[in-house]
Amino acid sequence: MYSKEQIQDRKTVEGMSSSSRGCNSYLVQYKNCRLLRDHQLVRDDLWVRDGIIQDPRKLFWEEKIASDKQVDCGGCIISPGFIDTQINGGFGFDFSSATTDINDSICLVAKKILAHGVTAFCPTIITSSRETYKKVSTQYSRLCDDKHSSGAKVLGLHLEGPFISKEKRGAHPSDLIRSFAEDGFNDVMNMYHVLQNVAIVTLAPEIPLSDHVIRTLTGQGIRVALGHSVANLEESERAVENGANFITHLFNAMLPFHHRDPGLVGLLGSSKIPSNKIVYYGIIADGIHTNPAALRIAYKAHPEGVVLITDANPPWV
Repeated sequence: MYSKEQIQDRKTVEGMSSSSRGCNSYLVQYKNCRLLRDHQLVRDDLWVRDGIIQDPRKLFWEEKIASDKQVDCGGCIISPGFIDTQINGGFGFDFSSATTDINDSICLVAKKILAHGVTAFCPTIITSSRETYKKVSTQYSRLCDDKHSSGAKVLGLHLEGPFISKEKRGAHPSDLIRSFAEDGFNDVMNMYHVLQNVAIVTLAPEIPLSDHVIRTLTGQGIRVALGHSVANLEESERAVENGANFITHLFNAMLPFHHRDPGLVGLLGSSKIPSNKIVYYGIIADGIHTNPAALRIAYKAHPEGVVLITDANPPWV
């Protein structure tokens, strides 16, 4: 039960919002919603101030303020937004198409994808020609998400190829796959032209000179992912030692797990990975690209590293 003083405080709270108290912040109360807590959906309110979730007890007892706005969610579920680090296109646009205006297509996808729960993404370019990479780097603007503030945030490009294994190329065009020459990083720059808008590069670590390339890319703040590869465990571990910390679509386009040499998959249980370093792995959890049993095995082996991805393509690809 509330004391008389607490009841009076409550009345004060209900009558004064943060804006009415002269605060610059804006407090929104989402009512009649369902939230995921302890693996269960519970009905509760969600309080958000300036885009940050708040503790309602602190707002009530310490700050003694009410919401500036109330939103009735009608029993809908409120959950964190999905971040897709590997998406090749959508809504009729293929990011790797030579005929696509990359900036316009990314901005359109950013606007439409929000309705599907995606709040941030990395537009992914698969193995392409040097001319296509030049076009992409010339047209692409990271500011496009600011032009559509109602859309998902663009985190930077994911360049998946062309420095990958032909044996595990998947849907990548074989004639455009490349290896490194005498100076691996010069090959990277000659192919990609610029790196300022690149967030992730997927490459095969068994390719000669990849160690130098990985060190240089990660030194510039670019995440290096390992994929489309026939790398053994030793080569995979060396790549991680040089700075790589991600695996592209685990189980797909790589050597299958073998008890004598588990390859890239073995990074999930490698004793050579420092305890303070996490190797993340993207995984397509659609029940087709990855069997649910394989997904459970990966998650139980290394739950801290799981990153769900769609690897989505336009319908005709």
